[in-house]
Amino acid sequence: MTAPQTVIPHLVVSDAGAAIEFYKQALGASEAVRMPAEDGKRLLHAEIQIDGARIFVVDYFPEYRAQHGGEAYMPPNELKGTAVTMHLEVTDCDAAVARAKAAGAIVPMEPWDAFWGARYARIVDPFGHSWSFAHPLPAAS
Repeated sequence: MTAPQTVIPHLVVSDAGAAIEFYKQALGASEAVRMPAEDGKRLLHAEIQIDGARIFVVDYFPEYRAQHGGEAYMPPNELKGTAVTMHLEVTDCDAAVARAKAAGAIVPMEPWDAFWGARYARIVDPFGHSWSFAHPLPAAS
């Protein structure tokens, strides 16, 4: 039996339904849970999985901001940026970036051979969240 995932990112976005579709196309996510809000448009809670890792996705509810931690509960577009990058180990960094870009991500850091021995890149999804991709480079002989 494997240990449960103890740290689960919780992404706040302005359109959780659209974000989930982007994560499916760009990152190969699968949707595990969807709990719609009473308005029938926003999501109170959703869970996606990427390579077995759980990630919570929720719509921004500005009317409840004060009750849910103020700025900690705001999406990146409301905060004008993010200080967090989710990192994915992939088999092909260049292919992962191309897939994300085709789905609508911007690419502030194109794939490059990093000094620490990985092919590395970073994208920003249409909802303002930052993601990085890497795969190990072959060992130098």
